Amino acid sequence: MANPIDNDDREIILSDDQGNEEAYRVLFTFDAEDYGKSYVLMYRASDETEDEIEIQAFSYTPDENGDVTSGDLEPIQDEAEWDMVQEVLNTFSADDQPDEQ
Repeated sequence: MANPIDNDDREIILSDDQGNEEAYRVLFTFDAEDYGKSYVLMYRASDETEDEIEIQAFSYTPDENGDVTSGDLEPIQDEAEWDMVQEVLNTFSADDQPDEQ
């Protein structure tokens, strides 16, 4: 379901209301059939070396080549949709942890 991304070339630049730009690295993308949408989870590139990073999530419409970095991002506003995204992130995080023995 989740598609891990090679972060070396997957960066999105977001601008705030004041026009300040910040680079974000794509963690992974996934599609949710229940909502008929694609989602991208990303983190601030400047936080890459931190122990904890804050994940940002958006639904997106890819560009004509299917690329998330050039497509349109939309905020997630529905609580059930947020819960689904959180569940996918938790599954991705659990799958990313080494097995303890």
